[in-house]
Amino acid sequence: MSLRHSPLQAEHEALGAKLVDFGGWEMPLSYGSGTIAEHLACRRQAACFDVSHLGTVRLEGAGSFERLQAVFSNDLRKIGPGRAQYTHLLSDEGGVLDDIIVWWAGQDRFEVMPNASNTSRVLEAIGGRDVTAERAVIAVQGPQARRVVAGVAPAAAEVPRFGVAPFDFEGSSCLVAGTGYTGEDGVECSVPLEVAAPLWRAILAEGATAAGLGARDTLRLEAGLPLHGHELGPSINPLEAGLGWVVGWQKESFVGKGALEAIRAAGGPSRRLQGLLTGQRRPPRDHDRVLRGGEEVGEVTSGNFSPVLERGIALAFLPAALGPGDNVEIDLRGRPAGAEVVKPPFHKLDPSRRAPQ
Repeated sequence: MSLRHSPLQAEHEALGAKLVDFGGWEMPLSYGSGTIAEHLACRRQAACFDVSHLGTVRLEGAGSFERLQAVFSNDLRKIGPGRAQYTHLLSDEGGVLDDIIVWWAGQDRFEVMPNASNTSRVLEAIGGRDVTAERAVIAVQGPQARRVVAGVAPAAAEVPRFGVAPFDFEGSSCLVAGTGYTGEDGVECSVPLEVAAPLWRAILAEGATAAGLGARDTLRLEAGLPLHGHELGPSINPLEAGLGWVVGWQKESFVGKGALEAIRAAGGPSRRLQGLLTGQRRPPRDHDRVLRGGEEVGEVTSGNFSPVLERGIALAFLPAALGPGDNVEIDLRGRPAGAEVVKPPFHKLDPSRRAPQ
C-alpha cells in the first residue's frame, strides 16, 4: 500500500526533512538541526509541527452530542461549544482502542481527532464523515508559540487553553484549538488545503523552528503523556494508565463503563503507569525489563534521552504498591541501570534532578 502524504509534503522536502513511514503516512522525523535541537526549541521558544496525519471525523446535526456521549468515555457535559476535550474510545472490556481529542466547534458540530491509524475504527464507532484529506493541521508549541501565531493570525493566538475558535487566514475559514502534545502552551490550527503551505511558511518566518515526529515523541515523553500502542491500547485500561479523569462516571452509560466499574469496585488496578528517572545518559528503550530485588516487576513502555534533564527517562507499568521515591533497576539490554520512580512530567521536576554540568 502506498504511503499517504501531508499537504505540506513539498515544504518538508524543501527543508531537507528526513521522511519516515508513520501510521501509513510519509512524515518528517527531523530536519537539519536534529531532534534534540528541535526539542529544545519547543521548550525554550517555539516549534512548528505538521500533524496532518491525525484523523478528523466530522459529526454535524441533531443527535451528534448524544452519539458521542454514548460511545466515548469522557463526559461532554463538562464542557460546551467552543471547547475541546480529551477522551477515549474503549472496548467492552475497558481497553483503550484509541485516545482522541474532540473539538466542539459549534452547537451541533464536532471535529473528532483520532490517531492516524485508528481513523476508520473511530468512524465506524461514531459515524460522521472523514474529512482528513480536506485539511492540514499545524501545531505551534512552546513558550513563544502565541507570540509567533499572533504575528500571522492574531485571532488564533487568543484561543484559551482547550478552547476552540474560528479564525481567518488569507480569506479562508480556519479552526484553532488551544491543545497540543508537548507539555508546552500552544495551539493547533486546522486549515483548508489551499492555505496550508502559506500558513506553515508564515509561522516559520515569524521565528518558529520546524520540528518533526522525533522531537514530538521526546517532548510528549518528557511531559509524561501517553502514546497509543505504548501506554494505551486494547489491553490497557484508563485507570491503570492514570487517566481516571477521562472517565465520565456520572454518565448513565458508555462503551466499557461496566468493566471499569468492576475494576474500581475491586479496589483499583493491580498495576499503574509510573515515571522512571535514571542516573545516566544512556536511555531506556521500549520493552526493557524493570527489576526490583532481582525480580521482574514491569516493562518499559516508552524510553528515551531527556534533552532537558540530560538523563534517561522512561514510562512503565509497575505494581500499584510502588510509587514515587521507590528505587528499581532497568535492564538496558544486558546492562543494569538504577532508576527512581517519579511522578511526571519529567521536564518540570526539581532542577536538582538535572544531570550535573
